Amino acid sequence: MRGYLATSIGVAVSTALVLPLSPPAGATAAALPPPPPPAVKASGLPGSTQSLPLTPTTRSLAPSAERGTLHRQVRPFSMAGVVWDDARAELHGAVQLRTRAIGTGVWSRWQDVETHNHEHGADLGTAENAGARGSTAPLWVGASDGVEVRVRPEAGRPAALPAGMRLELVDPGEAPEEADEPDEPEEPEEAEEPDEPEEPEHEIAAAAAAARRAAVPAPDALPARQAAKPYIGPRPKIVSRKGWKASESLRERGFVYSSTVKAAFVHHSATGNGYTCKQSASVLRSIYRYHVVSSGWRDIGYNFAVDKCGKIYEGRAGGVTRAVRGAHTLGFNTNSMGIAVLGSFSRTGPPAAAVTAVARLTAWKLGLFKGNPKGKVTLTSGGSGKYAKGRKVRFNVISGHRDGFYTDCPGARLYSKLGLARKASAGYQGRA
Repeated sequence: MRGYLATSIGVAVSTALVLPLSPPAGATAAALPPPPPPAVKASGLPGSTQSLPLTPTTRSLAPSAERGTLHRQVRPFSMAGVVWDDARAELHGAVQLRTRAIGTGVWSRWQDVETHNHEHGADLGTAENAGARGSTAPLWVGASDGVEVRVRPEAGRPAALPAGMRLELVDPGEAPEEADEPDEPEEPEEAEEPDEPEEPEHEIAAAAAAARRAAVPAPDALPARQAAKPYIGPRPKIVSRKGWKASESLRERGFVYSSTVKAAFVHHSATGNGYTCKQSASVLRSIYRYHVVSSGWRDIGYNFAVDKCGKIYEGRAGGVTRAVRGAHTLGFNTNSMGIAVLGSFSRTGPPAAAVTAVARLTAWKLGLFKGNPKGKVTLTSGGSGKYAKGRKVRFNVISGHRDGFYTDCPGARLYSKLGLARKASAGYQGRA
């Protein structure tokens, strides 16, 4: 698989229009360039990836020179990100892009791409980390056929930009008719899809209290032989990889496991909030392809994903009940699981449905491994930048990515809701 990825990612692309980088406002493809670059597509697999090199936007060839590219006509794509050759090289700068929507021909505003992405990934010293590339977070832009990107060094102290930078354009493939083939039935979903529902704390707390009342009978009604029963929340509906149409031949074969699951690290995908719940499977397929084909990982990094409507998805393959080792929290992937809430929550509040889904998922999965959502746990760092390799670190059983690394993830607005998630998760387990 590594050979296939290396060959695919290096496909030559020759139709870049580098200068000028900024077409006039409202520009369309009136003067078309030569045909768009070929997409990297494996036979029989949905979706494709276009890999476009970034070049200096001025005459300077200095390593710190701004880089970018403009393509007025490319094959359709819906997600974009920037990758480079060496995963150990950090991108000290800003990445912005704008895209042209299919159908309208209208160019979007410039959008920021999250550049600090190396803290998501396999632990140092592992085979998966050795084969990885540097990358930004991918950004969901919707169906597009034109793109412009610019990468600028940090202001004031320009540093060398990583070598081999290229723009990755991901097409998730045609959306399946049914993207939610669950492994268990569940109550119908609500029709509305608010980005920030009112009083999420009240809704989450009420759900937790109801779960606790339903799960814990009166002491005199509890038989002595059941007094020590494990605290495991009800298994929530989980959309399987088959349900969101993951191409199993895309990832590496085989699985890697930890001995247990002691903690859950909550993330935001940083892919933006401009998707509908019907597009969630497409967003997930795009992240999967970006992680494997563009970033060189063995599979999608997260163990689970949750969308803005509270739907839960299986992430990395290997079995939802097992301790599958992911690539989500550098230094702490062993004996943990990663849950990505699809979206960006640094300035936007997470929907109550998503926070509740995190609580329900952790109540069940942590419960399988005797985890108390309101408890603490000690993990040994594999080396993260924040904690040296071998250091023992005390975490909340449900933590945010920033607890293990210097990062904004899962965004300040989602991170502030983790206390509610812990309380609700304990309630689903039947804990007082």
